[in-house]
Amino acid sequence: MLVITAVATDTRAVGHGAALAIGGTVAVAALAGGPVTGASLNPARSLGPALVSGELADLRIYVAGPVSGAALGALVYRYLRHEPHHAEARTPDSGSGR
Repeated sequence: MLVITAVATDTRAVGHGAALAIGGTVAVAALAGGPVTGASLNPARSLGPALVSGELADLRIYVAGPVSGAALGALVYRYLRHEPHHAEARTPDSGSGR
């Protein structure tokens, strides 16, 4: 989510650069998480097979993990892109030396 949010909102990352960043991130996540978790990055993708097979015991992990990871990624992005607001920049007579 951090990468997707960054390339979707940054005007410098358009076209092929954004596609490579998102695709590369998903590929690395699948390669790293595949042997451990089956690389389930999408809660909806985990829900279907779990319902069909009747294996619902560990479903909460496959739903809570991606959702909390996406929320954390969004918060980290917001923190990294935070631009401090200066009170004196908002006043009409700032910089007048008074």
